[in-house]
Amino acid sequence: MSDQSCVIALDAGTTGVRSRAVFPDGREPVASYREFPQYYPRPGEVEHDADEIWDAACATLVDVVDRVGLDNVSAIGITNQRETVVAWSRSTGRPLARAIVWQDRRTADRCTELTEAGHLDLVRERTGLVLDPYFSGTKFEWLLRHGGVEVSDDLALGTVDAWLIWNLTGGEVFATDVTNASRTLLFDIRERRWDPELCGILGVPIGALPDVVPSSGRIGLTSERCGVPAGIPVSGVAGDQQAALFGQACFEPGTAKNTYGTGSFVLMNVGDVCPDPTEGMLTTIAWELADGTVHYALEGSIFVTGAAVQWLRDGLEIITEAAETGPLAETVDDTGGVYLVPAFTGLGSPWWDPYARGALIGITRGTGRAHLARAVVESMAYQVRDVVDAMVEHSGTELMELRVDGGASAMDVMLQFQADQLGVSVHRPVDQETTALGAAFLAGLAEGVWPDLASITEQWVLDASFTPEADRAVADALHAQWLRAVSRSRAWTTDDS
Repeated sequence: MSDQSCVIALDAGTTGVRSRAVFPDGREPVASYREFPQYYPRPGEVEHDADEIWDAACATLVDVVDRVGLDNVSAIGITNQRETVVAWSRSTGRPLARAIVWQDRRTADRCTELTEAGHLDLVRERTGLVLDPYFSGTKFEWLLRHGGVEVSDDLALGTVDAWLIWNLTGGEVFATDVTNASRTLLFDIRERRWDPELCGILGVPIGALPDVVPSSGRIGLTSERCGVPAGIPVSGVAGDQQAALFGQACFEPGTAKNTYGTGSFVLMNVGDVCPDPTEGMLTTIAWELADGTVHYALEGSIFVTGAAVQWLRDGLEIITEAAETGPLAETVDDTGGVYLVPAFTGLGSPWWDPYARGALIGITRGTGRAHLARAVVESMAYQVRDVVDAMVEHSGTELMELRVDGGASAMDVMLQFQADQLGVSVHRPVDQETTALGAAFLAGLAEGVWPDLASITEQWVLDASFTPEADRAVADALHAQWLRAVSRSRAWTTDDS
């Protein structure tokens, strides 16, 4: 292996594609990024042109390969926006309709119908998911019923990773990995196969779905027909949140990651045994390695974390830049009894209450802008604790530590409060592009760039660590008061109001 060898992560997000060369010696990555358009044909509907996703992927990949040198590229790993669906022709390789994006809500009524028909328990047991338009299965069904896509031997139905693999290999390989398959409503996560009964309920032909492969392991080689240099192994693939879990080196049960973005995704590794369905949580496959090792994860989705900082800036106008929030919050020792429940669009995990609304409670005449800023900061940590507490209670797996990334993780004051609330250490890495790192690690592991998980763990470099400092009884009392505030925000709106 060359001293310049690298693995390229192809990170296909919701608004753009980034290719990123990751070097095993830890040198500075080489990256290229290109956006692609979003289409909004009707309220609640979001679409992509799959050709535009591929064009962006191809352009960024070629750019990075040219800059690092083809001979130095050991493999390509793919990570992608999950749940977005593509239909295309096997013979022509062209999309048959616009891709329906994970954010799209057009199948909400259909999910309600399926629930009322009594299918929810089956879905929960087989897939670990809930009946929600977020997931892929009802999108596939919509394309077949209403999108002009006809069932035939020529039809290919897949998520974005399958579309990229097809194009990279010049149509030689039609495959998805277990993590993306586990988000479709069509995949039995215990048996790790497409489920005939679920496919039958949604009218999705199994023959139109891709082969399911491990997240780490050689899938195919790039083809000269695809527009990028030929012969590069495509050896890793995982949905973005699972890739981030792997990129954070959360390899042991009880390790977890949280991404503090506009909202937050908490994933906890719960080991190699699939847990029973957990109220308020999703169960998903974390990854499958080439040797057949499988780990499962519990996942919790928090709707508003960083978005509350944007509210401070744009709504209340008490800060001018998001970066002011942490320093402002640090000017006071506590919130002065103020709690913000940022249920601006309802509450996600573990409550799943679409009728909740934001609540600001405990204001006195002495409340100032710093107290509000600190209340926003603390709300992030409380929400993560709510999710983690539910995970621990229902899985029986104790949290060992939390690894964090995302914009708000730059706030030391928030991470210290998070450690105090969870009662475990919180670790922030130097490299926070953990989604791309995960894709690179999965592919590099398959090709021997990293010989084992221990070598990947060594690549993870700590930036800062926060250990619990607060008295446990004090932390629990603060959290109990937070739960009182949550109870007042819940079920605030109704159909009548």
